[in-house]
Amino acid sequence: MVAIIKTSASLRRPFHYNENKVEQGVAELLLTQNYPVEEAAQSADIRLKYMLKLTELNSRTSVNTVHISLNFAPGEDFETKKLQDIAKEYMRGIGFENQPYLVYKHTDAGHPHLHIVTTNIGLDGKRIALHNIGKLKSEPSRKAIEKRFGLVPAESQKKGLFIAKPVSISRLNYGKSETKRTIGNVLQHVLKNYSYTSLTELNAILKGYRIVADRGTEESRIFKNRGLVYRVLDGEGDKVGVPIKASSFHFRATLNAIESKFETNALERKKHIKSIRSAIDLTVLKMPKGSLDEVIKSMEKQGIVTVKRENQEGRLYGITFVDHRTKCVFNGSALGKKYSANGLLDRIGNNQKNDTVTPKSYIKSPSQAQENPRDQRLILPVTDKETRSSNSSSRGMLDTVITPEETYSYLPFEWRKKKRKKRKQVK
Repeated sequence: MVAIIKTSASLRRPFHYNENKVEQGVAELLLTQNYPVEEAAQSADIRLKYMLKLTELNSRTSVNTVHISLNFAPGEDFETKKLQDIAKEYMRGIGFENQPYLVYKHTDAGHPHLHIVTTNIGLDGKRIALHNIGKLKSEPSRKAIEKRFGLVPAESQKKGLFIAKPVSISRLNYGKSETKRTIGNVLQHVLKNYSYTSLTELNAILKGYRIVADRGTEESRIFKNRGLVYRVLDGEGDKVGVPIKASSFHFRATLNAIESKFETNALERKKHIKSIRSAIDLTVLKMPKGSLDEVIKSMEKQGIVTVKRENQEGRLYGITFVDHRTKCVFNGSALGKKYSANGLLDRIGNNQKNDTVTPKSYIKSPSQAQENPRDQRLILPVTDKETRSSNSSSRGMLDTVITPEETYSYLPFEWRKKKRKKRKQVK
């Protein structure tokens, strides 16, 4: 379970955020705790006004609202009673067990989660201190709840990979409001967390959710005016539903906003280039008889999704790698020639050719070993031009994977040993 605490000076904002979710059918009010009247469960007006009255008891405190989200691992779908008990135990752990609070269950994301809205102003007008509440109270409470209720620990969730979950077409019903809300949830996560340097690379991520950022044709008005819309894709990759303008979202999702991140993202992903190259090299090396689709499937298990770009005739002309481990996207040619679509196909083809060489051809004869005992390299017989090229390709790929790069050791000045000065002996 991952607990996130946000504080603010506006009680209405988090309250209406959750109540609007309930009206839209993507959230449910699970609990109204510590309200003096039972009617609070049926009246949103009573729920809000009671907490507002408490905040008015202390005019000196500006930060008087606490908005908490308790996030569970994908697959942890608990019954209502268990979720209520978890919420109560958590609020008791952080010292808010006597405060009025509202618990909502949201179902609009890829993982189950609760939202809790409360105030830190008590009935006596005194405020509950919020300084360092995450470290001092929330963390111990979270760990205790994980053990008691058998939840997936937060540390395990952070180590896990975030693999794209496609948008459910049946749930959209091609309605504009539902489409916009679903696309918006995906965009907020992707635009904030992933490093991409082109619209093509961004679409490589979004296609995992069956979404595409579309500029239209070059002759269209939207393209000429640098506009952008988002569309939902069906199972065959065709655009369906109502297009949503990028400018209609409350966050920055326009073409200008996306392109403004390209330069920063290019610098950010540089440090992960070696990691994804090594992952691809090792996968190709481990699967000498594998096809491109088998190699792609193997990399997907490691958290690297490969998006193929094909023309209308079905011919492969490009390839993009989405690394969910590092949240980076790379066009194959940006990693190097041998990581492009043609480069990968050539390497996989050479691997299959190398399989025809018998093991005896890699073993020295006794006479060869005696001629040059120091030479421990493999001797490859050159029978014809084709065998020679395939063997050199295999050795080149192996050397690429196992040969370490030169590194330079740098010792900070403060850690260097100072040379002792020799004292002059007095004669």
